[in-house]
Amino acid sequence: MDISSVGQTCAAQQYVHDIADMPAAPASKSHQAFENLIERARQLPGKVSIAIVWPCEQHALEGAMDAAQQNILEPVLIGPRARITEVAQACGVDLGGTTIVDVTTPEAAAAQAVALVKSGQVHALMKGSLHTDVLMHAVVSPDNGLRTARRVSHVFLLAVPSYDDLIFVTDAAINIFPDLTVKRDIVQNAIDLHWGLGLGEPRVALLSAVETVNPKIPGTVDAAALCKMAERGQIEGGILDGPLAMDNAVSIEAAKIKGIVSPVAGRAQILVVPDLEAGNMLAKNMIFLAQAESAGVVLGASVPVLLTSRADSVQARLASIAVGALYARHLHPESAPAA
Repeated sequence: MDISSVGQTCAAQQYVHDIADMPAAPASKSHQAFENLIERARQLPGKVSIAIVWPCEQHALEGAMDAAQQNILEPVLIGPRARITEVAQACGVDLGGTTIVDVTTPEAAAAQAVALVKSGQVHALMKGSLHTDVLMHAVVSPDNGLRTARRVSHVFLLAVPSYDDLIFVTDAAINIFPDLTVKRDIVQNAIDLHWGLGLGEPRVALLSAVETVNPKIPGTVDAAALCKMAERGQIEGGILDGPLAMDNAVSIEAAKIKGIVSPVAGRAQILVVPDLEAGNMLAKNMIFLAQAESAGVVLGASVPVLLTSRADSVQARLASIAVGALYARHLHPESAPAA
């Protein structure tokens, strides 16, 4: 992510404020997978320390403290102490001995969160009630941020009632028009997350409007190139196929009708979209029309970054935090207490 584009790209993450509470959905294997992730996070040896950046509204503070009570994380609250205490008292949250780092501005909170990561005191970041671009600007700063050799990207984890597997949709929030090099990182980030959450080798569908390579549709050419990159070891750990249209990616019947024989077709677990607009619409479609529960995480930095919404359901918020805790421990196993 170019620093000059942080405001623009993060503004595209307005989904953080758009997702509304959804009606209860029927139980499914994918929804059970969310429950399993939450339970596994509870069972981690020692709590994972996560910085909650600017928890100055009820939803931001309650979500973190609820997860703390369920042994999912050890929160470090970063923001104005007086305001955090006031919010806690107003919503009946007992802060107990929770660590509070007292700073006066969102920018200072984001910078302090990054510093705590660098010092090894926290192993993931969670957005509170500050603007996303303020947090991400600190994360991707070329001088003092948490950048790695990878491009930063976002993954939606979606539990759709009609689909047995969790679906990862990427990238629907960070990279607007990714080129082939960026898409390679987007794919690898998602694959690494799938492994890091203990979900095994993922089936990766590279989406387009059609399932054949058409030079007039650049996304189909990129999809074919990504498959070849996987064959040559430039992308590791996943089974890739594409281009695939959405129906061929998630419907075995549709794939059979089209004569597509592939270990991915009809059974995809990671859906890689050609650009942000397509991904954002796809994710919201699943959330609003298919009653999917959602969680989300930013990858490619040295630690996972969680972007939760005030409108997230309790399960979605816990699932996001659980994903962050599990993946943080995967990235930094040395943070686990000695047996």
